Amino acid sequence: MRIKIINPNTTWSMTEKIGACARAVAHAGTEIVAVSPAMGPASIESHYDEALAVPGLLQEIAAGERDGIDGYVIACFGDPGLKAARELARGPVVGIAEAAMHLASMIGSRFSVVTTLGRTMGQAWHLAEIYGMERFCANVRACELPVLELEEPGSNARERIVEECRRALEEDGADCIVLGCAGMTDLCEHIEQVLGVPVIDGVAAGTKLIESLVTLKLRTSKHGELAKPLPKPMIGALEGFTLTR
Repeated sequence: MRIKIINPNTTWSMTEKIGACARAVAHAGTEIVAVSPAMGPASIESHYDEALAVPGLLQEIAAGERDGIDGYVIACFGDPGLKAARELARGPVVGIAEAAMHLASMIGSRFSVVTTLGRTMGQAWHLAEIYGMERFCANVRACELPVLELEEPGSNARERIVEECRRALEEDGADCIVLGCAGMTDLCEHIEQVLGVPVIDGVAAGTKLIESLVTLKLRTSKHGELAKPLPKPMIGALEGFTLTR
């Protein structure tokens, strides 16, 4: 099977890290294709960033459909463009926040999300609510750490994230941790070893969920809301997004 992991930002060092983490957990027969869009923000830390990341993300979904991709993972914790991607794709599509929260609810009674900037906490709470995970979510915490600092050599990002995770366990009543950024994917094992509790990385969780869905031959339903979008003219910079039957 072929799974496409789409990092909706355009920072390729992060995309390569995400791809490596997905390959580390994927089945030996699974091909992981990790990409960033050709256009979009360098990082996604606001509603504005997220909105501008979606067109490039959807271009990658459309390209994956032409290339025969079996399933997709959207590797950004805001799960941008998830429903639009499901409309375009024949196979399953999961977001990493969706995947991580659901798996966390199966291995603990309460989880805390540890993310980057405080301004993104509201979106994480919103996703917990719409996924039905709010009752499992003890708290959403931020390290006040810009996403791109995760890519800087010599940064103390790892230590700051570990300490915020430690506070989540001590103060929130959480018994497991959800990492709230795809850029943290390589820290999962280290944090688990330091703190001795399950730590869920959405990239790994999303990869294994998509493998399971594809193996079970479960595709996105095209009956109702997630049917292919209706064809209509697109103009200006969006002309290339025009769909045909």
